[in-house]
Amino acid sequence: MKHFSTEELYAFIVKAKANSYVARAPKCLPSRQGAHDIQFQNGDFQYLDSYFGGTDFLGQEIVYFNSQPVWAMNYYGRIIEPSLFDVEKAGIVVLDSLAKLYETGHFLGDSVNETPLGTYYDTNSGTVKSFTGYEWIKYDGKKVYELHYHGGLIKA
Repeated sequence: MKHFSTEELYAFIVKAKANSYVARAPKCLPSRQGAHDIQFQNGDFQYLDSYFGGTDFLGQEIVYFNSQPVWAMNYYGRIIEPSLFDVEKAGIVVLDSLAKLYETGHFLGDSVNETPLGTYYDTNSGTVKSFTGYEWIKYDGKKVYELHYHGGLIKA
């Protein structure tokens, strides 16, 4: 049976994230009723991001190795100040910020990104094996968007 290192897994996750949501990859057939799904595959690894909602949303990312689930991340995000900020603006800020983060070869690690539509912040702790994190956007001095996430290795 083939195995993978945590470094290989981490590198695949960065590549998958950069080539799915951030790349505005086309959605595939949903795995669950009402879900929006995006897939990416490279070698023995496969990635699925499946989420529900829009302004307020919940999702899960799964990585499979040789068709077995080996890693997952859950997330919940929402617009806090709909009178100041909407899902379209949040999407622009998040896409720009994550694209810059993934270009560095990372998806974990604190980051800040200034954009014309607000400042993106991400803070997290742990490693690819087990982590928690929080991202938010501040616009005009107010927190207008937030997302909580956590995940790690799946073991049988």
